[in-house]
Amino acid sequence: MTDFAQTTDWDVVIVGAGPAGMAAALYTGRAKLKTLLLDRMGAGGGQLLNTELIEDYPAIKSITGSQMATDFEEQIREFGVEVTWGEVTGVEARGNRRVVKTDDTEYVSKTVILTTGGLPRKLGVPGEVEFAGRGVSYCAICDGAFFKNQVLAVIGGGDSAVEEATFLTRYGEKVYIVHRRDEWRAQKLLQERALANPKIVPVWNTVVEEIGGAEKVQSLRTRNLQTGEEGQLEVGGVFIYVGFMPNSDIFGPEFPKDDSGFLLTDDKMETPIPGIYVSGDVRSQYVRQISNAVGDATTAAVAATRYIEELDATASPEEAEAAERLIVSA
Repeated sequence: MTDFAQTTDWDVVIVGAGPAGMAAALYTGRAKLKTLLLDRMGAGGGQLLNTELIEDYPAIKSITGSQMATDFEEQIREFGVEVTWGEVTGVEARGNRRVVKTDDTEYVSKTVILTTGGLPRKLGVPGEVEFAGRGVSYCAICDGAFFKNQVLAVIGGGDSAVEEATFLTRYGEKVYIVHRRDEWRAQKLLQERALANPKIVPVWNTVVEEIGGAEKVQSLRTRNLQTGEEGQLEVGGVFIYVGFMPNSDIFGPEFPKDDSGFLLTDDKMETPIPGIYVSGDVRSQYVRQISNAVGDATTAAVAATRYIEELDATASPEEAEAAERLIVSA
């Protein structure tokens, strides 16, 4: 951990080092603001690290998720952004400063940008928890190589499900895509690739009722939603892509959320607490893509920059002294 992080009056503390967090850091770093990027993982990138190939980001024909994460981090460090690691437990306002709390310290800042992202949604069927790490996975890129020459199943019908099923054909001898509807919701290009792959077998109008096995996953008990007929798929691994849950539990009632727990903001990405902004997958929005995460983060960073300019221009000597006391106590 950076030794001086706790004793610095930061201009911006960004919570989360995914695409939104690093894009925000790029803009605040270029604006020569003292910027701290704080993440709970040992490596930046967020969901980029779970993405094999990115082909829909403007001006980049094709790039791996891990390479984009590396390029992002190198770029922000060139502009003086400090990166450190810690589990954030809360964010609050104290006077004209905002405080980010972790298990063992507090970071004092003029503004905060929350880009905490989210986690894969659980399927919620018997066997899912029991076989986690023993055949149940939420990351094909992380775990696919453990399933060489096995029959696999992917649950879901969106971009992630269809794209990762195609990726898994590198290892598996057959990959079922089990989806509750009669067509996928994925981009047409991803669908065409999957349907053209002889190793992929769509299973339409079907839900998984139970994940079975002994020491590890061996089967899926399924039910056809049109006929009610029950069936069984013999598989050695199952990869679940049925949605996304925001990392917003640590934020209290002062941070309004939609019915699914995503944080609400105004068009400047600002929360009801002035100087605290949100961008990326944790924010309530219609689309969750790298491009719009970066766009939202740009808005948040510019708004934070203007907020700081106004704060610095109007702060009284008493407020400056109070901020100094906060830093010492942190």
